[in-house]
Amino acid sequence: MTPDEFRAEIAGLTAQIAGRAINAQLDAWLNREHGAGSATYAALKAGCEAGVADGWLCNREGGGIKYGRIFKPADDLHGFSVDVVDMTNIAGPHHVHPNGEIDLVMPLDGDARFDGRSAGWVVMPAGSAHRPTVSQGRALVLYLLPQGAIEFTR
Repeated sequence: MTPDEFRAEIAGLTAQIAGRAINAQLDAWLNREHGAGSATYAALKAGCEAGVADGWLCNREGGGIKYGRIFKPADDLHGFSVDVVDMTNIAGPHHVHPNGEIDLVMPLDGDARFDGRSAGWVVMPAGSAHRPTVSQGRALVLYLLPQGAIEFTR
């Protein structure tokens, strides 16, 4: 998968979530309609794995975490930015989600979990905060941030 093909895959998904509240109902809907085992999940995971292997995803590293913002917020992405991280048994830097955060958890080995959640979607509402943590193995995590908004704390 190329970056352009990956972008088109993401745009198809963001078209379905644009305008929805970033909340527990969206979390449930994403996991029901596009969760682990779905064609959407398989395509996004394959795209992320290809992007990491080809070097256009997670091409930066800091504090033991590989990361990278692949797409800034744009009209074709319905105002979402797209980041992907590659984490193995580590906690990342604490941050706040001013507009919410939508994450796709893709375990690569073991029963990797992101903030205690296994494969699938995790939706955090506006104003929520966390120290993103992958435990029990290695996972890729795709982040959709409305308007690209994220505030790292000290």
